[in-house]
Amino acid sequence: MNSFLLALAMLIVGYLVYGTIVERCFGIDQQRQTPAHELTDGIDFVPLPWYKIFLIQFLNIAGLGPIFGAILGALYGPMAFVWIVLGCIFAGAVHDFFSGMMSVRHSGQSIPEIVGYYLGPKVCQFMRLLSVVLLLLVGTVFMIGPASLLSNLGFTGLLATKSFWLAVILAYYFIATILPIDKLIARIYPLFALALLFMAFGIGSMLVFKGLPIPEIGTVVDHPKGLPTWPMLCITIACGAISGFHATQSPLMARCIPCEGYGKRVFYGAMVAEGVVTLIWAAAAMAFFPEGIKGLSAVIDQGGPSLVVNEIATGLMGTVGGMLAILGVIACPITSGDTAFRSLRLIFADMFEISQNSMARRLMLAVPVFAAGYLLTLVDFSVIWRYFAFSNQALATIVLWTAAVYMVRQNRNYWVALLPAGFMTAVCSTYIMMAPEGLRLSSDLGWPVGIVLGLSSIVAFALWASSAEPESDNEMV
Repeated sequence: MNSFLLALAMLIVGYLVYGTIVERCFGIDQQRQTPAHELTDGIDFVPLPWYKIFLIQFLNIAGLGPIFGAILGALYGPMAFVWIVLGCIFAGAVHDFFSGMMSVRHSGQSIPEIVGYYLGPKVCQFMRLLSVVLLLLVGTVFMIGPASLLSNLGFTGLLATKSFWLAVILAYYFIATILPIDKLIARIYPLFALALLFMAFGIGSMLVFKGLPIPEIGTVVDHPKGLPTWPMLCITIACGAISGFHATQSPLMARCIPCEGYGKRVFYGAMVAEGVVTLIWAAAAMAFFPEGIKGLSAVIDQGGPSLVVNEIATGLMGTVGGMLAILGVIACPITSGDTAFRSLRLIFADMFEISQNSMARRLMLAVPVFAAGYLLTLVDFSVIWRYFAFSNQALATIVLWTAAVYMVRQNRNYWVALLPAGFMTAVCSTYIMMAPEGLRLSSDLGWPVGIVLGLSSIVAFALWASSAEPESDNEMV
């Protein structure tokens, strides 16, 4: 398991070294007043201790992505380790740091408003639409998934029905969306986050203790369903490497962070922690089954990623430990789904400039959002969900371009944002060219076109940046 342990060490070193580089490039100001203090309202703008913000941010961005995405990405073999490490350090954590800190610098605004300020009103409108669709999908699917898992835990009667758990989760989401953030989320989320970290630590420890044969980088595997590693791996493993969904969550904590100096710990650090969880589950998925990745593929075909989770959790940690691990998996989507709906409320509040100080105004936005979410639970997601991963990465790409423009305007080193922006442009472009949902071109044509678009976007931006005028802080919204 040399590749796995090396990848784990690189994530930690990446946080300590490259996280510090990104922080210095951004230009943290320890004395600058944050929105949590400047705009305190007791609802969404509430100063919280940094460790609570870190745990809440970690749980908000985790969801099922670092587990289910890792399991599906493990079908590509140990190359998944390479993408998780490099994607997390140089793209995902950079994306999360900038989406959070740009929100801190712009009065805690939602990411579509920040994108509109730097990339123009048309892109702002597109981002609003993309964010709303993405969050509705996340919130809705993260209702359906946990409800299905809970109904299959061995309960009887009403507790064994999916509709009952769906109603319970929906009611909880509604309460969590309209209550002040320090009344519910800030109190229970840190505990759930610790449980998720404990679950990952338990799985990782048993991998090492039992000496399971984790394949090394360079092992040749058959691509799942004939799909090439590039760019499909970068789309399959999203949340564990880079995810646009995180940009919709970071402003929630940007409204609570008491000092800019905590930005690296909260935003960059939470992404690295998610990368560690993803790495552990990818390794477990590759090593647990007797026939390796071939056995993993067979189990996925039989019952999907949820069956893989059940087999690995109970097989490595026993019945009790496995049950706790599964409960942790159930908690992940629930605690991301409610903040997805909360983000929706705040995006609409920013969009229509509606103050959220009163309960009536929060209900005015929350009720329609949840009505739409409930109606979506009645829709078959088998087709539309295939477009979700691409939309997620497209949103992340736009946020990285926004960060690059921000750094140019601030007359700072923009390459830390530009390089991952160009890379993700290549990923999304190549995916459109080759994917079954896209143009279905051959790799001989799709790869060159996508890579050329990514490289040319970097060159064009660098030429523009060389003549762009910086702005002062008082010009920012």
